Amino acid sequence: MTESTPPPAAPQPAQPLSETEDRQWASFAHLGGILGFLPALIIWLVFKDRGSFTNQEAKEALNFQITVAIAQVVIFILNAILGAVTLGLWALIGWIFPLAVWVFAVIFSIMGFTKAKDGTAYRYAVSIRLIK
Repeated sequence: MTESTPPPAAPQPAQPLSETEDRQWASFAHLGGILGFLPALIIWLVFKDRGSFTNQEAKEALNFQITVAIAQVVIFILNAILGAVTLGLWALIGWIFPLAVWVFAVIFSIMGFTKAKDGTAYRYAVSIRLIK
């Protein structure tokens, strides 16, 4: 006799986040900016349909981190060009600019984390709104 295997169960829809979890993941999206744009992207993709505050704040953090990444690439290109033109003398001061952008990003990410942790929406001062 052959046993028939039961059909697989239908996937269950994800449960909405509680208010505490919503604030927690929203704040983590901002704090993840210290590492780059991937934490905010992952949090947004995973939790955007489960919590409105997380959706809003993760998009805000992701837009800011994309802006920071664009700024870093532009600075890298400018440093390469200016380093070539000045025969490497630009390297004496050119390293300051990527460091300044990173420090700027870390400070604003921490500010966003503290606001989102308290349940207040945070809007970055400088950000290109690519994801609406």
